[in-house]
Amino acid sequence: MSVIAVLALDGVPGHQLTAPGLAFGTAARHHHPVAYEVRICAAPGFRGTGGPAPFGLDLTWGPEGLDDADTVLLPGHAGFRDAPPPEAVAALRAAAERGARVGAVGTGTFTLAATGLLDGRRAATSRRHTRELAALRPRVDVDPEGRVVADGPFHSAAGVLGGIDLCLHLITLDHGEAVAIETERQLFLQLHDRPEEHGDGTGPQGDGPEAAYNAITPPGSSLGPVTAWMEAHLHRPLTLTEIAAHAGLGVRALTRRFRADTGLTPLQYLLRLRVQRAQRLLERTDDPVERIATHTGLGTPANLRHHFQRSTGTSPTTYRAAFRALVSGVTWPERAERVGALTRTGTGTGTGTGTGPGPGPGSGPRRHS
Repeated sequence: MSVIAVLALDGVPGHQLTAPGLAFGTAARHHHPVAYEVRICAAPGFRGTGGPAPFGLDLTWGPEGLDDADTVLLPGHAGFRDAPPPEAVAALRAAAERGARVGAVGTGTFTLAATGLLDGRRAATSRRHTRELAALRPRVDVDPEGRVVADGPFHSAAGVLGGIDLCLHLITLDHGEAVAIETERQLFLQLHDRPEEHGDGTGPQGDGPEAAYNAITPPGSSLGPVTAWMEAHLHRPLTLTEIAAHAGLGVRALTRRFRADTGLTPLQYLLRLRVQRAQRLLERTDDPVERIATHTGLGTPANLRHHFQRSTGTSPTTYRAAFRALVSGVTWPERAERVGALTRTGTGTGTGTGTGPGPGPGSGPRRHS
């Protein structure tokens, strides 16, 4: 399990403090191979969040929470222009020296730059502070657009929606672009409802996190070829026997392998692939539900609506409208174009390879908030 330590200095914006838990928690909930532990660690002098509605927090972790963290995140805070506490500087330098990944959100880049760790490196901060940071820290190459910037182990960004842009970038590096895209969808739409229990072997069963898993094959899984074949043949009425035959396994062995690698049975995975393909077509095309039902192998509009509602908690029409209203203004343009291209060719729906490029320099979000 990857440990994410968020170092909170006094006056941290509340949304920047909670965004990592939301993003990494969403990735873990919806993807079987993904696991994160998020720690909120209080820097010396921390009392609570900043305005306009500050609230106090009694945190379990202090700077020692960074000692074994795989990633350290540094959000902004009210006194970002001041010298950070020496204990915070020491903890950040120690994390970098032992090879931890370090990220800064918004004005948190000022604090990270104050440690000297960004000297001679590229970095980003919120757009309205780029000139100020460049003037204050001339040895730092400040990106003028506030895009997600990666330079060695250091990652920084303007902080869209509290740092969601940076979190999605890190999730991409950890688990591939497919997982990041699905996480982005869940984060921005918040339409997912736990699917109903099924007794027919075609849908998620029971309580627990597996009820929400997306159809994502972990990088390096031996299931990669068979899940890619399933994606390429979604328009067909595939059977469990046919899938097992293509995989060269018995039905029981195939089911065990799917459960172990994806958290789903083969038919659950297939249904999720169909629904995820429908999501992409709703997002990126104007195809009517009749055509989408055919392309996804769900057959009829009624069957599409039924399974879409059970998997996402909303109807195809509502989903399309909500996605376009809420996501189009904040998604990364280059990634949106790639997803659109994949959708048009009917590929790239569910098997992350872990090798796709993340949202790095040159792929900044369209607007900031």
